[in-house]
Amino acid sequence: MITEKRNLKYRINWKDAREGILRERIGGAKLRFDPDIKAKSASDFSKRVKEGEYEYGRKTTEVFAGFLDPSMEVLEIGPGPGTVTVPLSKLVRQVTAVDLSLRNISHLEENLREEGRENVDVIHKNWLRIDDDTLQDRYDLVFCSHFLWMIPDLEEHLAKMENASRRYCAIVQPAGRGDLVKEVYTRITGREYAGEFEPDGDYFAYVILREWGRLLNVTHFSFTNTMTLEEKARSTASFIGRFVEVDEDVAGRIRDLVKPHADADGSFVETNNVVVMWWEVDGRASR
Repeated sequence: MITEKRNLKYRINWKDAREGILRERIGGAKLRFDPDIKAKSASDFSKRVKEGEYEYGRKTTEVFAGFLDPSMEVLEIGPGPGTVTVPLSKLVRQVTAVDLSLRNISHLEENLREEGRENVDVIHKNWLRIDDDTLQDRYDLVFCSHFLWMIPDLEEHLAKMENASRRYCAIVQPAGRGDLVKEVYTRITGREYAGEFEPDGDYFAYVILREWGRLLNVTHFSFTNTMTLEEKARSTASFIGRFVEVDEDVAGRIRDLVKPHADADGSFVETNNVVVMWWEVDGRASR
């Protein structure tokens, strides 16, 4: 749905901060110690989601439950391995999931088969390049999860979401990073951690949407992740590698720094926080 935006004389300068963060993250992780690290990390993520019984997704759908109904058609942008897709597909008529990564799609389709979900249409495309005319007003809900740092132009993304929705839009975004990875960052780089790889991107979206006059519902929840030592070391290396090259020597140091923090059984159990924002796209924005 095409909605109005407020014409404000004064606006918050959020662009400089976001562009600075994006510049630091350009180019991806410099991980030289394992040529299969990306495939392994994607498998690790899918495994965690399933072993956690889709907790992140189930809690997301509990937030959505206030406006969901079984007749809904939903567009999900960047579904990954189906973290939200799988539990959400049990509550609505149809989910269309758009992802550019064939690796993600492979895990998503595998997980959908395992769960017996047949009402999900998986599309391999760049969301930002899908023609707006073909999307306009097609879905009851349009949402993205853990996706805000994947796109260069946040305003374009939000406007495109609203164009595709006839009723609701939502953003689901992890908030904050665990203390261990911050400690390892400081030990490896020699620099004090200053929020270099925080996942939080929701506040930029919040500022934009409020400037546009949207009335947002905001809440949060917590969920747990359980990892093996090797999974935790790979996960930590993927963050550190955005700022320094991680070769075999550095990867070994990361593993050694992580290992003493394991539980008695050798696992790592972490509690993570997630912010959920949703709003109605029906022209009733504040003026």
